[in-house]
Amino acid sequence: MLVSPSLLAADFSNLGKDIEIINNSEADMLHLDVMDGVFVPNISFGFPVMEAVAEVCTKPLDVHLMIVEPEKWISQVRALGADIMNIHQEACTHLYSTVCHIREAGMKAGVTLCPATPVSVLEDIITELDMVLLMSVEPGFGGQKFIPHTLEKVRRLRELIDKTGSKALIEIDGGVNEKTGSELARAGADILVAGSYVFKAPSPAEAIATLKSY
Repeated sequence: MLVSPSLLAADFSNLGKDIEIINNSEADMLHLDVMDGVFVPNISFGFPVMEAVAEVCTKPLDVHLMIVEPEKWISQVRALGADIMNIHQEACTHLYSTVCHIREAGMKAGVTLCPATPVSVLEDIITELDMVLLMSVEPGFGGQKFIPHTLEKVRRLRELIDKTGSKALIEIDGGVNEKTGSELARAGADILVAGSYVFKAPSPAEAIATLKSY
């Protein structure tokens, strides 16, 4: 199992310390949740903070844009050195062309689905994707309770990927802990995003190792 700790749950008064913990852990990447207060009812952090993080983080950057018109920010995300740019299907009018532009910029392209959005909306684009991120909580705030229906949604997405021969990885974000992480792994998930479970743990490195073991 791949693990992508979410910076949203880190200690923003001492980010350098928390990022160093991630650098020295078994984490596979660092998840950056960008919120604009329009697409979601919250604001997180912008490019100045991400640029500072990119300078000290040795893990690949997994950038999740919870914003309107994400296509406008492809070059800026790439300039960070991001490996993955994840955009919401619900926020992108011309999804196919935006995915193509992300890949042309040299990044892996991911598409995120909110809890109420069915995986069937990706049938005509799934073979173009490197990742699909399923939100297992409503986007916008950390610390929410995991939505159980996500497990069935993961299974349906796994069927679609296998049927089409897509190489897309399945990433899950929201309410991930030792229990839900194990269930998601059995359902077919490839990557677990974990915020509070990692950064609020007595030992974030041990929490990451637990998720890695699934």
